[in-house]
Amino acid sequence: MKKIIIAMLLGSTLTLSGCGYNQLQALDEDTNAKWSEVVNQYQRRADLVPNLVAVVERYAQHEKEVLTEVAEARSKVGSVQLTPEALNDPNAMKAYSEAQAGMTSALSRLKMVVENYPELKADTMFQDLQAQLEGTENRIAVARGEYIQSVQGYNTTVRQFPTNLTAKVFGLQTKPNFNVENEKAISTAPTVNFGNSKQP
Repeated sequence: MKKIIIAMLLGSTLTLSGCGYNQLQALDEDTNAKWSEVVNQYQRRADLVPNLVAVVERYAQHEKEVLTEVAEARSKVGSVQLTPEALNDPNAMKAYSEAQAGMTSALSRLKMVVENYPELKADTMFQDLQAQLEGTENRIAVARGEYIQSVQGYNTTVRQFPTNLTAKVFGLQTKPNFNVENEKAISTAPTVNFGNSKQP
C-alpha cells in the first residue's frame, strides 16, 4: 500500500511538472518580485519629495499652490497601495498607476517653478536631491519595463496550450499590466531636471 501511495505521489509530481504547473508558479513569483522593485523605487521617490519641497519652500515661499499640489500628490500616492495579491485587479492597477502619474505631473509643475529661482538651483542640497530624484526616475522606468515584460511572459504562458489547461484547473488568470499610455512612457524616464545638477 505504501508503495502505491509513493507511486501515485511521484506520478502526480511528474504530471504537474510536465503540464507547466511549476513554470506558472515560477513566472508568478517573478512578476511579484518585479512588482516589489517597482513599488520600492516609487517609495524611494516619495521619500525624497518632503526634503525637496522643504528646500524649494525656503526660496519660493509664495509658491504655495504648487507646493501644496506636490504634497497632496504624495499623500495620494501613500494612500493607494497595491500588494502582489491585488495585482490581478485591473481597477487597483489603474488607481495605483493614476496616483503615480499624478506625482510625476506635480513634480513637473514644480520644475517650472524652480526655473524662476536661480539661487534655489544653485543650492547644494537642492542639487543633491535633484540628482537622487533623477536617478530614481530612471530606476522607476527600468523597473516598470522589467515588470511589464515579466507580466507579458506570465500571461503568454497562461494562455498557451497546454499550460492554459493547468492554469484553468488551478484558477490562474492573466494579470493586468500598465495601460498603453504608461507602457509608452517607460521608454523615456520623466524629465525632472530642475537646472544645473550633478549626475545621479
